[in-house]
Amino acid sequence: MLSPLLQVDPEVFDAISSEVRRQQTTLELIASENFVSLAVLEALGSVMTNKYAEGYPGARYYGGCEWVDVAERLAIARAKEVFGAEHANVQPHSGTQANMAVYFAMLEPGDTILSMKLDMGGHLSHGYKKNFSGRAYPAVFYGVNRETEQIEFDEVRALAKEHRPKIIVCGASAYSRIIHFSRFAEIAREVGAYLMADIAHVAGLVAAKLHPDPVPHCDVVTATTHKTMRGPRGGIILARQEFAKKVDSQVFPGMQGGPLMHVIAAKAIALKEAMAPDFLTYQEQIMKNARALALGMENRGYRLVTGGTDNHMVLVDLSGSGLTGRRATELLESVDITVNKNLIPFDQKPPSEASGIRIGSPALTSRRMREPEMDLICDLIHKTLTADKDQAVHAKVKIQVRDLCEAYPLYQRSYHM
Repeated sequence: MLSPLLQVDPEVFDAISSEVRRQQTTLELIASENFVSLAVLEALGSVMTNKYAEGYPGARYYGGCEWVDVAERLAIARAKEVFGAEHANVQPHSGTQANMAVYFAMLEPGDTILSMKLDMGGHLSHGYKKNFSGRAYPAVFYGVNRETEQIEFDEVRALAKEHRPKIIVCGASAYSRIIHFSRFAEIAREVGAYLMADIAHVAGLVAAKLHPDPVPHCDVVTATTHKTMRGPRGGIILARQEFAKKVDSQVFPGMQGGPLMHVIAAKAIALKEAMAPDFLTYQEQIMKNARALALGMENRGYRLVTGGTDNHMVLVDLSGSGLTGRRATELLESVDITVNKNLIPFDQKPPSEASGIRIGSPALTSRRMREPEMDLICDLIHKTLTADKDQAVHAKVKIQVRDLCEAYPLYQRSYHM
């Protein structure tokens, strides 16, 4: 029997089928990407997508919500249990929308945000001038120490005392070290600011108790359910009970209408998976693999930003190699290894070029690869980058990449269009 999608739209069918093949035959090292379970995939393609459910469980604006209420209540309860939070909202469509809802709940337009500089590891939604956050709220930015390339807390405190922000944001999208939420909390208390943690990248590590926990120290915490959580693309908000109504009202009706119930059902599944014993083993292996990637790149002569990693990602400085991050990304993609170009602290190049690449271990770990495979991958990266225009070398690397992907299939049982 032909696939309904193939019958209706062969062009989209081909695009999805090709993406399946790309994921199966590519070494995915983008730190913000991962592979969901087959159970999560099943929920994402389920009839839950048919249901409009504006509002919250037990207080919807549409009838017929009894079963989507079950799914959302499960997601809420599991999020609270996994992270030890007083309140959880599972409706945000993304991490950025979770952040938006928090700002709307805690701030008035014109209130000041204190957050990490984008070029030193921060995120667009933390006050970048071209993002909604920087357009609605004046932002002041802290950075990292030039020598250690780690967060400079003396600067954070000095800026907080000078500018008296309404909210301090801690969390990053390209920072390979532990984030000390307790130290941010001390500063926030000193200046009477709210404290928000964005743990989009390290949520899985936090859930597994392998990274310091922001919940006891922060007024609100935002996260994504993909990346290290290995769930569907989407956001969640964790908050103290005193902020629950404010946060909920800014998600709906303040920011978005009907929630994506198929995604919320998938979030519930991912959160249940995070409660299983093997989730801790998985997160431990993510960290072991990241350290192996760091060691492998360092052993091949590359400088690592901060000198290493405490989490799931490694930032590699290419400024001494003659390559830009953009060129390195292009070369690696040509041999079916995906990374992303990334600014490094005090970068002299524009974001479109960048001096570094960001590599991560979650997706490789989801394929059940371990430390020996990480070292082999570092060798393949090094061969590709040092060969530059040597097509013969690239062809050999591409074959090795294919063989490695075949040895560690994306899913244990077949998934195809």
